[in-house]
Amino acid sequence: MTMPDHAEGATPGAAMVLAAGLGTRMRPLTDETPKPLLRLCDRSLLHHAMDRLRDAGIGKIVVNAYWFADQVVDAVAAHGGEPAPVVLRESTLLETGGGVKAALPHLATPDAGGAEQPFVVVNGDAFWLDGPRPALARLAAAFDPAQMDALLLLVRTAQVDGETGRGDFLLDPLGRARRPKEREIAPYLFGGVQILNPRLFEGMPDGPFSLIRVYDRAIEAGRLFGLVHDGAWFHLSTPRDLERAETMLRAGILPALF
Repeated sequence: MTMPDHAEGATPGAAMVLAAGLGTRMRPLTDETPKPLLRLCDRSLLHHAMDRLRDAGIGKIVVNAYWFADQVVDAVAAHGGEPAPVVLRESTLLETGGGVKAALPHLATPDAGGAEQPFVVVNGDAFWLDGPRPALARLAAAFDPAQMDALLLLVRTAQVDGETGRGDFLLDPLGRARRPKEREIAPYLFGGVQILNPRLFEGMPDGPFSLIRVYDRAIEAGRLFGLVHDGAWFHLSTPRDLERAETMLRAGILPALF
C-alpha cells in the first residue's frame, strides 16, 4: 500500500538544486564539466530540473556549486527567470546535508505566523518524466506537516534500468519510510526529489555532512515518508546510463511503469 495524495497541499515557495558534487562515477564526462551540466536531449540536467521547479510555480530557487563553479553560475544565469536564482559557491565541498544547511537563510519562506515553511530539494542529476499529475504537485499535495518532516519521491527498483544495489528505502502501509537493515533488500530507490522541513537541520553541524543524517533523525521520530513516483525515471550514474537514457528518449521508449 502506498500513501495517497491529499488535495489540500500547497506548493512550497522555495527550492534548492544540489549541483556541487564531483560526479566521479560519470567520469570522464565530468573531468571538466559539472555533472548537472551534462546534456540530455539537448538540454542540461540542471536546466531540466530548473524547468520543473519553475513549472511548479516555485519562485525562489537556490543552486549550490563547487566543481567548476563558474560553469554552474553561467548556466543558472542562462536559464533566467524571475526572481533570479541564487548561486552559492562552496569553498569546501559540503556534501548534501551541509549544502542544504548552508542554504537555509535563502530558502526561508515564513508563513503568516512567522514559522518557516518546508522547501523542495532536487538533485542536480535527477531526471524524470511526470505521470498523470506532475511529481512536484503530488509531493506538495501529499506533504502533511502535522506528521511529516520529510517526504521523498521514491522509484520502484523493478522499474529502474540500471544498477540498484540493495535499494534505498522500504515503506510501511502508511507510507513511512526507513532504510534497509543488514542483509535486507529495499524495493525503492530515492528519486532525487524531496520536500524537507527546515527544523530537521536544527543542531546539525556546520560543514560537510550527508542528508542521510537528516533522514535518520526523521526516521527515529517516525516522520520520514515516501511517495512512489507514477511516471518514468532515469538512473543517471555512469556515462553508459546517460547514453542509454538519450537513446531511449529519442526512440520514445520509456522504463516499465507499474
